[in-house]
Amino acid sequence: MTTSPSAALATFASQLRYEDIPAPVLRRAEDLLLDTLASILAGAGARPVQIMADYAQTMGPADGPSEILVNRRRSTPLFAAMVNAASAHVVEQDDVHNGSVFHPAAVIFPPALAVAQALGLSGKDVLTAAVAGYEVGIRIGEFLGRSHYKIFHTTATVGTLAAAVTVGRLLKLDPEAMLNALGSAGTQSAGLWEFLRDAADSKQLHTAHAVAAGITAAYLARDGFTGARQILEGPQGLAAGMSSDADPKRLTDRLGQRWALAETSFKYHASCRHTHPAADALQAVMREHHLQADDIASIEALVHQGALDVLGPVTNPATVHQSKFSMGTVLGLIALKGRAGLAEFDAALADPAMASWRERTTMSLDEEVDQAYPQRWIGKVKVRTTDGRELSAKVEEPKGDPGNTLSRAEIEAKMRSLGVYGGAARAEELQNLIDTVWNLTERPTVGVLLPA
Repeated sequence: MTTSPSAALATFASQLRYEDIPAPVLRRAEDLLLDTLASILAGAGARPVQIMADYAQTMGPADGPSEILVNRRRSTPLFAAMVNAASAHVVEQDDVHNGSVFHPAAVIFPPALAVAQALGLSGKDVLTAAVAGYEVGIRIGEFLGRSHYKIFHTTATVGTLAAAVTVGRLLKLDPEAMLNALGSAGTQSAGLWEFLRDAADSKQLHTAHAVAAGITAAYLARDGFTGARQILEGPQGLAAGMSSDADPKRLTDRLGQRWALAETSFKYHASCRHTHPAADALQAVMREHHLQADDIASIEALVHQGALDVLGPVTNPATVHQSKFSMGTVLGLIALKGRAGLAEFDAALADPAMASWRERTTMSLDEEVDQAYPQRWIGKVKVRTTDGRELSAKVEEPKGDPGNTLSRAEIEAKMRSLGVYGGAARAEELQNLIDTVWNLTERPTVGVLLPA
């Protein structure tokens, strides 16, 4: 083995043990798992997810060891993980790591659960593999930098490698095989932001493809299939093709000492994370000055460049999902309804008042916000009132960030709210899921989570 960054990541992931992981990191991983299961259930009825589920039924077996949670069917680990990953990312409530601008949970927990169910592995195995996936995936996202995210959807590209590492750890790949898995995953890495302009369904394909490619890479590596040894930093590797500001030092930054999983944020609003800082700031200015929606003439959201790149193309959303990338829609819901949840978005698309809010909402690049990004996502807004006042607010940490995180009680409440959305699960089933996750380390095998 060489001492290249790719090899160092492979060795770390291969050799990580449950006993190596600090207890707070393991508890945070449990929090993130429950949060992810909530998002999977909430997305179960979405049209793109149903299409993906139909595809799995057509192409895969009629039965198998792994659960497709959205329809209570069984399949192979590959097809179960594909459908669950697509569903995890559709309602925009899954986690995000600020510094890498990466949504790890949607591409880590679906393959972790599916493969663990197929192999009869334990809850501790799942958590260890998930931590390995988070630590490696986040560092690759940070390594690829801001230039990568401008064109590429990091959760799609980096997600392929994070999924491969997660599954590779469950397969107990040695460092050499894990390096091969990274190479095979990286060469399949893909996912472009262009879909947002057309309200296309690609975001669900992004996570589904990432986990399928990651599972494939790990299983092939187990059987001796080789991959590029420097897929990340090589002269024709990921950074060479997908980044202009890649920083190789980020790949091994305090590996095994800094636990990047613990830096991950929960989503409070059901929208693209780039809208959250401004949404929180608008809530703050409305509370402070006792404003009602009718008091607001215009809103200026002061944002980082990444927000302009991702949200800027969405001017007239055509679908509920696309509306979650519309700053005007999100801030309009905050102003009118006080929150931007799933039900509020469902109703907003047909609400003519939303067009007015999109017209009176603008985004401007702010130097302070942009310089802090992506490590910190500061929220700033300027509000002009109907009586001529100019008001402003600033939020240092949006709700859900590590310094302003969700408690376990709040995560449970989120699970109960999302889990019953669209009739995906009954209240007693959700309580059983909550109990299962909080006691996951006691389970010798993961087993069935939602019986048919």
